[in-house]
Amino acid sequence: MKLWLIIRIALRALARNKTRSLLTTLGIIIGIASVIAVVAVGQGASSMIKAQISSLGSNLITVFPGSSRSGGFHWGMGSQQNLTVADAEAIARECPYVVAVTPVVRTGGQCVYKEKDWATSIQGVDVSFQAVRNWEVEDGVFFDEGDVRSATRVCILGKTVASRLFEGQSAVGESIRIRNMTFRVLGVLARKGTAAWGQDQDDTVIAPWTTVRRVLLRSPFNNVNQILITVSSLQVLEEARRDITSILRQRHRLAQEAEDDFVIMDITEVTQTITQVSRLMSVMLAVIASVSLVVGGIGIMNIMLVSVTERTREIGLRMAVGARRKDILAQFLAEAVILSGIGGFFGIAVGAATAHLLAHINKWPVLVSPGAVVMAILFSAAVGIFFGFYPAWRAARLNPIESLRYE
Repeated sequence: MKLWLIIRIALRALARNKTRSLLTTLGIIIGIASVIAVVAVGQGASSMIKAQISSLGSNLITVFPGSSRSGGFHWGMGSQQNLTVADAEAIARECPYVVAVTPVVRTGGQCVYKEKDWATSIQGVDVSFQAVRNWEVEDGVFFDEGDVRSATRVCILGKTVASRLFEGQSAVGESIRIRNMTFRVLGVLARKGTAAWGQDQDDTVIAPWTTVRRVLLRSPFNNVNQILITVSSLQVLEEARRDITSILRQRHRLAQEAEDDFVIMDITEVTQTITQVSRLMSVMLAVIASVSLVVGGIGIMNIMLVSVTERTREIGLRMAVGARRKDILAQFLAEAVILSGIGGFFGIAVGAATAHLLAHINKWPVLVSPGAVVMAILFSAAVGIFFGFYPAWRAARLNPIESLRYE
């Protein structure tokens, strides 16, 4: 029997009981829609997290001071004050994998412009900060080496600070007060957005590290809170970490058996952890959503078994006029596949619409990938074949004479 004829007969048989066919496909629709929506939201969340992590800087390595010990207690990472600008310069000079390095001195303060004020974090950095963090100046310019050497009172505003103080007006060339000291605004950074851990990266003020250390903190020392490093590629991160460790241990004159008095972290550790958690959650949700697909498949099997019983005389008549067992098998299998295929088609549409509705209501990103759609189509067809095979096989095994006698 030709394929188009099998499909036409199957569609005609399904059309006789439209309501039953619709209810049968409902389980497949719900199952496919659930899988599509869950996968879309999961992939969207993963892409958002990766984008947020990459906004921290490409191939980024961060060096923190180590923990200090006092009275038998460890005071935690960063409690020592043993990282210096000279350490950052040595890393930039001696490590061949390093592209750019900047020391970071952190503090906080109230920024005031006319009658407006805003409390924010203040970062003292070097001119290579832009290259390390991959952060462009949207309006104005960044400070230069002369500003760092002279500890000039200049600053660059994050987008959030600029909008709070200037409310849409240009901040370039204006003067603001930080801790009652006048700073000239050289530029405004491009928007970075919220980091993966919820921090607004644009809520900051950038200034030369010398200015923050000597003017705002009034410290004569060159110690820093952290060192930010970007390397040439992700492939050399491990080699770069080993070199940086060796350089810092030599500079800090640590004995061979002594522990490091600094902590090195790179962006891949954060990326891998968050990606693994996100992937695990997506798989778990997809497995849960797939349960409804199994339920839908069982519904198809039940309805097809009922259909075989109702059409026993029809099957016997078809066999009596020359239909072969494989023709009967193909016909009922086609009906099951068509039911699951129609359910899969509408399930994809409903799932994509649900995902975008959730994104619109909750401001979540979604990503309905072609791979997920293809997977849903193949899975729905597989459900139809798997759960439709037994009823079709049972129909094909009926005895023609007994079928004609069936009441």
